[in-house]
Amino acid sequence: MKRDFPLKNLTWAIFGLWLVLAGSATTVWGQAPSPALLVLNKEDATLSIIDPGTGKTVAQIPTGEGPHEIAASDDGKMAFVANYGGRTPGNTISVMDLVAQKERRRVDLGALRRAHGIVFAEGKVWFTAEQNRLIARYDPAANQIDWLLGIGQNGTHMLLFSKDRSLLFTSNIGSNSITVLQRGSDPSVWNATNVSVGKGPEGGDISPDGREYWAANSNDGSVSILDVAAKKVVQTLDVKTGHSNRLKFTHDGKLVLISDPGNHGLLVVDAASRKEVKRLNVGRQPEGVLIAPDGAHAYIAVAAEKSVAILDLKTLEVSGHIPTGAGPDGMAWAVRQ
Repeated sequence: MKRDFPLKNLTWAIFGLWLVLAGSATTVWGQAPSPALLVLNKEDATLSIIDPGTGKTVAQIPTGEGPHEIAASDDGKMAFVANYGGRTPGNTISVMDLVAQKERRRVDLGALRRAHGIVFAEGKVWFTAEQNRLIARYDPAANQIDWLLGIGQNGTHMLLFSKDRSLLFTSNIGSNSITVLQRGSDPSVWNATNVSVGKGPEGGDISPDGREYWAANSNDGSVSILDVAAKKVVQTLDVKTGHSNRLKFTHDGKLVLISDPGNHGLLVVDAASRKEVKRLNVGRQPEGVLIAPDGAHAYIAVAAEKSVAILDLKTLEVSGHIPTGAGPDGMAWAVRQ
């Protein structure tokens, strides 16, 4: 009996050590990768953190209602979700801790409604309040809104900075315009130019050389190409989309990808010739488009199929799908520094 007692203790000690190691293994497996693919699921009101190497969901975190767009901090540790809402206009931003994998806080925006386009720049979160026709800025360190700028255009929707942060672009769905904001000599002062484009501009992107801004017009199947320096439309392409949603340049500037949920397709356009290269069926209701950090693949959120399609940018063929929650749309990369 005396000999059995230590043996039992040893057995339980080994078992306990196994539990600790198993728990550690689970924790390590659940850590956010870098880069991490962040996908918003509008219908589930969740954020999926996905390892793009394995296609596995590492964590799924609740957000506010109707999350549409997301931006990650420069160090890849935090993310900020614009909660657009549903029948009731949303007025919150979810502050996500990607390391702890939880919502750190939900910021009440008060009278600011329908938060949508969102970017992280200069340590702060810039976002559109679509219903209020303005851009606002949230300071996460102070946990407060510290700046507002009225645009005066209907349906201020998406938001995009130039690389040097001297220009800020918004698409205004209801006013059929793009607002180009340029910083003056005083960095806090922005000069606005409203440029008329096609009907219902939504997604847009700046060419890698910074010379052009392409606007995907959701309601007339066209793309408006703006000369950034001149702040005017220099060409309109009839790309025959059913309802274009998002538009992205590849990193080398050679191709432009346009999601077309109206026709359940993805359009690939040659940026130099302005000609269609290919039209792919990536699944039902493709929405968000994101280019991988290494430029080798594009990721397309396929809302009606609860997945993200992976497009090989060399072959222009779909190489796989990653399962997500319901209604995937906005996406971003989180790269840990």
